[in-house]
Amino acid sequence: MNTQMGKIVVNNEVIAQYAGSVAVECFGIVGMAGVSVKDGLVKLLKRDSITRGISVTISKNKLILDFHVIVAYGVSILAVADNLISSVKYKVEEFTGIEIEKINIYIDGVRVID
Repeated sequence: MNTQMGKIVVNNEVIAQYAGSVAVECFGIVGMAGVSVKDGLVKLLKRDSITRGISVTISKNKLILDFHVIVAYGVSILAVADNLISSVKYKVEEFTGIEIEKINIYIDGVRVID
């Protein structure tokens, strides 16, 4: 972003970290998913590596976010996805000042929560 005082650059990793922390706070989200290319297995990522489950792309000064998540067993996937989209859209736009064009959610697994 260019301002009258200079240029502001926000690293994609920072946006991914913030979006991931917002996402894991949403009801029904167990965590971010990491897919092993070697064997195709999906694993739950630890809190310090949640950015691997998120892809951030900036196109025409708008954000495109891809989330790979694991949801809780027994919850409505549609309700969880709607909640995730609205929370992330509001908080990330407020945090970065950049409009979100699209949020894609990939459900890579389901986990039973104790």
